[in-house]
Amino acid sequence: MRIYNLKLSTKFILFGILLLAAFLRFYNLNWDQGYHLHPDERAIIMKVVELRFPVDNLTSFFTPESTWNPHLFAYGSFPFYLLKIIGEGLGFFEPAFTTYGLINIAGRFMSAIFDLGTVLLIFYLGKKLHSLTVGYLSALFYAVSVLPIQLSHFYAVDTLLTFFSLAALYQLILFYDKPSSKRAMLIGVFFGMALVTKISALVLLVAIGATLVADFTLLFLKQPHRPRLWLPHVPSFLKHLIFYAVIISITTIIIFIISEPYALIDFKEFWRQTMEQSAMTHNAFTFPYTLQYVGKIPYLYELKNIFLWGMGPFSATLAFAGAIYFFSLIYAKDKHGKWAKEIIIAVFFLTYFLVVGKFAIGFMRYMLPIYPLLCLFAALAASKFMKFLKNTIKNRFLLYALYAISYTLIFIWPLSFIHIYTQPNTRVATTSWILKNIPPGKTIAIEHWDDGLPLSGGQSYQTLTLPLYDPDTPEKWQNINSLIARTDYVIIASNRLYVPLQKLTDCDHLPPGRCYTKTTEYYQMLFSGRLGFKKVAEFTSYPTIPFINIPLNDQGADENFTVFDHPKVMIFQKIKATL
Repeated sequence: MRIYNLKLSTKFILFGILLLAAFLRFYNLNWDQGYHLHPDERAIIMKVVELRFPVDNLTSFFTPESTWNPHLFAYGSFPFYLLKIIGEGLGFFEPAFTTYGLINIAGRFMSAIFDLGTVLLIFYLGKKLHSLTVGYLSALFYAVSVLPIQLSHFYAVDTLLTFFSLAALYQLILFYDKPSSKRAMLIGVFFGMALVTKISALVLLVAIGATLVADFTLLFLKQPHRPRLWLPHVPSFLKHLIFYAVIISITTIIIFIISEPYALIDFKEFWRQTMEQSAMTHNAFTFPYTLQYVGKIPYLYELKNIFLWGMGPFSATLAFAGAIYFFSLIYAKDKHGKWAKEIIIAVFFLTYFLVVGKFAIGFMRYMLPIYPLLCLFAALAASKFMKFLKNTIKNRFLLYALYAISYTLIFIWPLSFIHIYTQPNTRVATTSWILKNIPPGKTIAIEHWDDGLPLSGGQSYQTLTLPLYDPDTPEKWQNINSLIARTDYVIIASNRLYVPLQKLTDCDHLPPGRCYTKTTEYYQMLFSGRLGFKKVAEFTSYPTIPFINIPLNDQGADENFTVFDHPKVMIFQKIKATL
């Protein structure tokens, strides 16, 4: 994968796509104005700033108590170590980059850099599998896809995982073309890096197995078709297969041990947290913040969010149509294994989508590793569509007009989304309003399991926390009623609680303690004013179609799409005595 081997015109086009992708990803990385409003990123940052390599006592390195142990295994350890090293390096120029206050910006910058790498990789993959045009279009579709743009503004490992997963797939394609020890090692390196970024990368094992089997099968196909002539070669073919499998395995293990040593040294904790995360994927009742997924329809939920928000309707339609075309190519493969490379891609795509899409929870970010492939599919459909238009429409003006409309539909979604980063974050804006409009000494009630507001200056107010996720027991409501009676303002920082809890009212079909009829009644009374509170302020920041300034209400999207960088915030003021 050498850029200098490309033609000059290709370099210019590719550079333009990368420039566009960079603008969309780097634009306003400090979108929360230093308040660290992404909880997963915040958890990573807090662990990173505590890391200390045990230079004085290296023997302590090999103990679970080591200061180099992040003690957080919901993610792999590599992203922690990478950010620590980057932060320390930048600290030579600006010491604040080594601290909690500014190191998150370095992390977001790295997240965007890795996603730019994915743009480049999908270009080369599309070019290799199909054509230069498909390569351009694949890179363009990924460059303007909304979910990668959003996740590039967070340091929460997803863009790193996607880059390493796609790099492993690309190396698998190269390996299939020309097996070698070097390429087998590179597969192991990228697979290992994906694993130490997030253990869910284990899905790549299926694609690796498919590649080795496909390569093994192709060797058979190249032999004379009479079984008595090629059967004697089976042992040597198996040795060939095992040899490369061993190289990949050893390289992966070495990368894993170096980059995530405490998975072994602190295995008990690693295993406990891994099993905890696994339990969450099978039971939406595991944590309060996963209750939003109770009743989730597998696969359809993921496709809906890809279509409406992650890619946008036009790009997603092309992606879904392109996927059908892509799989039809595989179905029509010839006896020489012409479409074996597509099989490798298809195996990873289907395995990942079928496994992750079946999870009881459906965070949009979980699907990011297949977004590059969706963009490849969209590029296939778009190239066929463009060819059809060119061959069908002879009027050049009409043809270019249709091209312009198509590109406008592609660009509307990312430009609409990036609008939220041109506005003050809703929680930051809420904080300014609170400090200006709520007198000091007043009592504010906030909801637990959500960010408290105001973000600063909270010492001027008495803050109470409403435990609304707790089971609907008489004791809970005796406590909440007591808190509400003392409250002057109720602040709802996002839809994290009131949306899922109001759906959990069918007590006959819900686990004990997970039916929230009384909580639903509380929200209905609060929103209607019957609780004695009036909504005095609301802060929203929706994706907005440029030029015509039409907002796109995305409150129906997956909660994680809105709750971090543009949640809807509401403030209610007491106007009369309550319960």
